[in-house]
Amino acid sequence: MKAWLVETLGQPPRLADLPRPVPGPGEVLLRVAAAGLNFADLLMAEGRYQDRPGLPFVPGMELAGVVEAAGPGVSLAAGSRVAAHVRCGAFAEWAVVPAGRLLALPDAMPFDHAAGFQIAYGTSHLALAGKAGLRAGETLFVTGAAGGVGLTAVEIGHLMGARVIAQVRGPEKAALARAAGADEAIEGDVPDLKAALRDLGGVDVVYDTVGGPGFEAALRATRPGGRMLAIGFAGGEVPNVPLNQLLVRNVSVIGFWWGGYLSFAPEELTGSLATLLQWYAEGKLRPHVSQLLPFERLPEGLEAIRSRRATGKIVLAMG
Repeated sequence: MKAWLVETLGQPPRLADLPRPVPGPGEVLLRVAAAGLNFADLLMAEGRYQDRPGLPFVPGMELAGVVEAAGPGVSLAAGSRVAAHVRCGAFAEWAVVPAGRLLALPDAMPFDHAAGFQIAYGTSHLALAGKAGLRAGETLFVTGAAGGVGLTAVEIGHLMGARVIAQVRGPEKAALARAAGADEAIEGDVPDLKAALRDLGGVDVVYDTVGGPGFEAALRATRPGGRMLAIGFAGGEVPNVPLNQLLVRNVSVIGFWWGGYLSFAPEELTGSLATLLQWYAEGKLRPHVSQLLPFERLPEGLEAIRSRRATGKIVLAMG
C-alpha cells in the first residue's frame, strides 16, 4: 500500500510502499477514503508534540473510510462507513484501528466532512461546554479563528448562545469567521489587543490557539470570573502566565488536550462526539473543508498549515 512515512524527525515525510496491515484482536482494517490534516501532524513529525511515536511512523491522526475486515473478537460488518481518531497512521491507503475508536457515520455525512470532524469539533465542544462551562449570553474570544480548530470554536460558541469575537488575519478570513457565527472580528495583530477587547465590552471565555503575547493581553481584558483556554501555540511561543493577575481577577487558566481524554476520561470524549454528530445530522454544524487534496499532495497541505494560510480544514482524499 502507499503511505506517507516519517523516518527522520525534522525531515518531510516521504511516500513509501508498505505492506498492508493485518487487524489483530479487537481491531478493524479500514480502507481509508479521506484523512484530516492538523497542526499536530507538523509537531509530531518534528518531535515537538506531546505524543512521540517511535520511528519510522505513518503520520495522520484522523480518518474516515470503510470497514474491510475485522480481527478476532470484532463483529462489525464489512462495508460499514466509519471515522476514527488514531495516534498515527491515517496518511495511508489502509489503516488498522481499535474497534473502540470507530465512530459510525450518519448516512448524509461525506467522507471529507467526517475525516476532518473529530479533532476540530471535538476539541472545541469539549473545551467550551465541558472545561470552560461557556454559558449563553457570555462573550467568547477566539484567536486563530479562521483555522481548522478556531473556526469550529466560533461555530460552536455561536450555537451555544455566546457572543463571539474572532481574531483573524485579513478581511477574507474575517468574512469566513462571520459566516460561521462571529459577531465581531479583529483583523491582524492590533497594537493594543487589550484595549480593542475592552472597547468591545470585555470577554468571559478566551479560546486561544496561538499563544504568545496575545494571551496576556486577552487575560487583561477578561472579566472577573473569566476562563482562559490554552488550546495550542500555533504562533510558536508558549506564553508566560502572570499568576498575580489570575489571583486578583479571579480568572482561571485551563489547559486542554483533546487526545488526552482517551487515557483518562474516554466516556466524556465519546459523549461529546455523539452530541456533535447529532448536531451535524440536524444541520446545525457546517464543516468548512477549504481544500480537498489528492493523497500525493500531502506536503502542500502541511505547508499551508505551517504558513497559516489554511482556512477551515484541509483533507486528503484517497483515489
